[in-house]
Amino acid sequence: MKLRVRSELVYRFDPPTDAIYQIKVAHWPGQAVEDETLTVTPHVDFHEDENTEFGARTLRARLEGEVSVVYEATVDNGILKGLPPVTVQHDWNDLPAEVLTYLWPSRYCPSDQFGRFVEREFGDTTGGERVLAILKWISDNIDYERGVSDSETTAARTFIDRAGVCRDFTHLGITLCRASGIPARAVSAYAYQLTPPDFHAIFEIWLSNGWWLVDPTGLAPIEGLVRIACGRDAADIAFLSTQGSCELVRQSITAEAV
Repeated sequence: MKLRVRSELVYRFDPPTDAIYQIKVAHWPGQAVEDETLTVTPHVDFHEDENTEFGARTLRARLEGEVSVVYEATVDNGILKGLPPVTVQHDWNDLPAEVLTYLWPSRYCPSDQFGRFVEREFGDTTGGERVLAILKWISDNIDYERGVSDSETTAARTFIDRAGVCRDFTHLGITLCRASGIPARAVSAYAYQLTPPDFHAIFEIWLSNGWWLVDPTGLAPIEGLVRIACGRDAADIAFLSTQGSCELVRQSITAEAV
């Protein structure tokens, strides 16, 4: 699917602070960036890095005052498919070494606290069937509601509150999958038909010797997702990280079919 994505981030940095953006489309197999532009006002010389494993690209600089960053790109994201229930879960001994880190608990995903729950709730399922059962449980039990969570909310808190936004849905999904012995990691994306438009947090799991994207909110079609970054949880995929404070002036994100 070919999409045109755009993000406009206008923030005030006072006092001056170091900032890292992750808003560029990732260089990822099956996802081709056909053209892209970055417009920064006032002009800033960003240092750009690319993660060799994930293709995620970061922009970093020391920023001062009001800074507008506008990124636009035309992307062919190939053919993305939903998760089939027949996908197979692997024994840990059969997993690639680079996948193992996504089995462990992380800052926002305390999967070691959910072993008993997943066995009681999903014990008769495995592989893709279990992941789909987890997604259904989240859909049935967690309300999509803004203002319930904040940047410190963990999956354990969301499990108690039974409400949150895409970031919280993703953390809970990752946590339940890891507690089931399935590698899972967070992904940030531009999302076609997401309402209201925003950066979207989803996750992917390792089954049948490959990564499969899933959206625990069900708010955006899988075929319309454009990858930006991925990592253990939201701490690794934030669209903006700063050493000091910053103030939002305005922000808009869009993804449209071409």
